[in-house]
Amino acid sequence: MATAQNAQDTYDVIVVGSGGGGMTAALAAHERGLSVLLLESTEGFGGSTARSGGGIWIPNNYALKKAGQGNSDAETRAYLLEIIGDKVDPARIDAFIAEGPAALQFIKDHSAADFKWVPGYSDYYPEATGGKASGRSVEPKAINGNIIGSELKRLTPAYTKAPAGMVVGQADYRKLNLMGHSIWGWFTGAKIALKRTISLLLKKRMYGMGMAMMIGMRKGMLDRNIPLWYETPLTDLILENGKVVGVKVTRDGEERELRARAGVVLACGGFEHNEEMRKKWQAEPIGTEWTTGAAGNTGAGIEAGARAGAALDLMDDAWWGPAIPLPNGPWFCLAERNLPGSMIVNQAGERYFNEASPYVDAVHAMYESAAKTGVDHFPSWMIFDQTYRNRYTFAGLPPRQPIPGRWYKSGAIVKADTLQELAEKIGVPADKLATTVERFNGFAETGKDLDFKRGDSAYDRYYGDPKIKNPSVGTIGNGPFYGAKMVPGDLGTKGGIVTDPQARALREDGSVIEGLYATGNVSSAVMGNTYAGAGATIGPAVTFGYIAANHIADNFKKA
Repeated sequence: MATAQNAQDTYDVIVVGSGGGGMTAALAAHERGLSVLLLESTEGFGGSTARSGGGIWIPNNYALKKAGQGNSDAETRAYLLEIIGDKVDPARIDAFIAEGPAALQFIKDHSAADFKWVPGYSDYYPEATGGKASGRSVEPKAINGNIIGSELKRLTPAYTKAPAGMVVGQADYRKLNLMGHSIWGWFTGAKIALKRTISLLLKKRMYGMGMAMMIGMRKGMLDRNIPLWYETPLTDLILENGKVVGVKVTRDGEERELRARAGVVLACGGFEHNEEMRKKWQAEPIGTEWTTGAAGNTGAGIEAGARAGAALDLMDDAWWGPAIPLPNGPWFCLAERNLPGSMIVNQAGERYFNEASPYVDAVHAMYESAAKTGVDHFPSWMIFDQTYRNRYTFAGLPPRQPIPGRWYKSGAIVKADTLQELAEKIGVPADKLATTVERFNGFAETGKDLDFKRGDSAYDRYYGDPKIKNPSVGTIGNGPFYGAKMVPGDLGTKGGIVTDPQARALREDGSVIEGLYATGNVSSAVMGNTYAGAGATIGPAVTFGYIAANHIADNFKKA
């Protein structure tokens, strides 16, 4: 085994994980004059950030202010305290509020990534104190991947595949979902296609969403010659007298020890791809096949932190969202559930929650209702009809496009001429399903869901159809009918190492593990069990990566 006696194996700061949080920490530490090494367990950079839509929820940031969407810190604090409750130390929430705007400004100033407001993408709880129906989410501006040269081949792709050069922003996505019921949807599609054609003719390789953010940040690292080691998984932390002084990794088939003079920042994701950890910590049914998180997120950082004495929290939770288990991978449902003419039932054929609610709440409802009623909810079924299929995009398929035969063959989608036949095929009581549909259709006629208040919130209506009385509730009655299997998917787990406002890892007794920092899904989420708005995963990840780097630099210079 190699030792860390050589200067080439010693750095001021070692960052583990090349997603948004890790790259922010690496860039910030470098800017403070520290030598930095970034480690990545896979062959590509970007992690779950690259796979995501790239939304960032950081209130009062520069892009929001430019759009006239700034707000007071007091409003943000009131909102977060109300929705998070007592699950998180308020000092961590205050640190996020105070440093988040500076973190995003830092990314803009020290990389090629830039951001813009997503108009009208509501906070997930806009009716809460301090909530905003106008939204506080920003997204990356489109970027030309050619700026990072050959490194582009190492970019982790988005979990949804799109033709090369096609850039779909959040506002575009919203309109595209209404293509069969809104001329603006078709105009949007034509605009995107035209932009793609122009970029291809100009030999540009344009990217949007999380990939755009990570291309921009990778450019910042390349410009500064910050080393990034691929295929170098973390195996453990090195402790001396209770202090973390480095990491153990596997590189080129050999174990190596790398020393960190000032600190180690873990930013290597959650444990969504670790079957053993999911079975240990989370409610059944659960597994690794329904997540859209990056493949490298196997919990290595969490397990290493625990061996070093770190406390863990929120290990039973995740950034949940109902998913359709398609044969080529899970489809994380955003707009599908909010659009009118669909509903979700359990295996008793009954609705049990507001289908258009924030996706983390939707899966919480799935587990909680199953435990409370004793009725099987796994899978649940999203029921919709041909009118819905004619009007709206579904799981990436434009309106009226036939559903692939392999989807039917896998059992993820079921089709029938009548509701009774559909009930028989999906194994729910036909009389109960008919009663549930009849009641739901009554709500659609009046525009008021008396059972679960679907459509009352501005968030419910964001992905809805403005041509319908209740944009989120429409009748189900025009056959053939469809059932889509719904399982508890996720964007990643949200439990991990407990940290303080400086992103330092804490022991069970609240004491600090000197030299160890954590951010992103390797740490216990500052959002607790909830989800403030689109980008409430990446926003805190980059913020606490920034905080960690600056705290390390401040204290290292004092030493």
